[in-house]
Amino acid sequence: MPFVVLGIGLLAISFGAILARLAQRHGLPSLTIATLRLGLAALLITPIALWQSGRALRTLNLRQGLLTAGAGFFLALHFATWITSLEYTSVASSTALVTTNLLWIGLASFVLFGDRPRRLMAIGIVISLAGSLLIFWSDSRTSAAGSHPLLGNFLALVGSWCFSSYLLIGRRLRASLPLPAYVWLAYGSAAIFLLFACQASGTSLTGYAGAAYLVALGMALGPQLLGHTSYNWSLKHVSPTFIAVVTLGEPVGSAGLAWLFFAESFAWLQGIGFVLLLVGIYLAARGEGQ
Repeated sequence: MPFVVLGIGLLAISFGAILARLAQRHGLPSLTIATLRLGLAALLITPIALWQSGRALRTLNLRQGLLTAGAGFFLALHFATWITSLEYTSVASSTALVTTNLLWIGLASFVLFGDRPRRLMAIGIVISLAGSLLIFWSDSRTSAAGSHPLLGNFLALVGSWCFSSYLLIGRRLRASLPLPAYVWLAYGSAAIFLLFACQASGTSLTGYAGAAYLVALGMALGPQLLGHTSYNWSLKHVSPTFIAVVTLGEPVGSAGLAWLFFAESFAWLQGIGFVLLLVGIYLAARGEGQ
């Protein structure tokens, strides 16, 4: 069941970059997109969280509160940097780099928690990372990379570091909280951090076309609530390292959707990279099953 849930979540999350690019074309600033995505998701799940996890929320202790703040801070940074990266580089490069959290989580899990990946998991990590690097290298050679590929790629990489930190903190927090409570706290606290960022930078949340808000709502319902919540649910059943491996499938889905909606073509080297990603995910799934 965790593998099925993660597959559904991956499909939903693959639409994230597409919807973010659409929102940008409707005039929404990247910081506004990130704030609306998380804020609307938190509002939509509030009744469920209060109904199913009211007791857990009322008895929240100091440690859980601090972990929530930390998770929300890194989740806010993840979306702020990654969505901004889409202004400067292609969907393929952005999603390939932002999903390199596998490497950072694997290293951090080994250093901080002593988690040793099994042999198949390790092989899957290497193959998946090779696929990501091949996609990035191929994309950087094309003229469709974006207005400032170096900046966009760096922002996507920062987004990967932040999402890795979010997953590692969530591993501890999710173990002691029901899913609705954890999701509501994580998304809500991240939205609050982003609201402060909008206020400090003078970024407005109002005054845009209705279509832009519909796209933002779609991001909250699909990639955020369905996609990221699937990952959060799975944290209690599989390791953060394996979830990071699954996220490497996002460039495959996002690049295909970008080709369909925005005519962002990809070279044959990228196709090889997508195949390597899928093979790596399969091997890591076998290793996780062991």
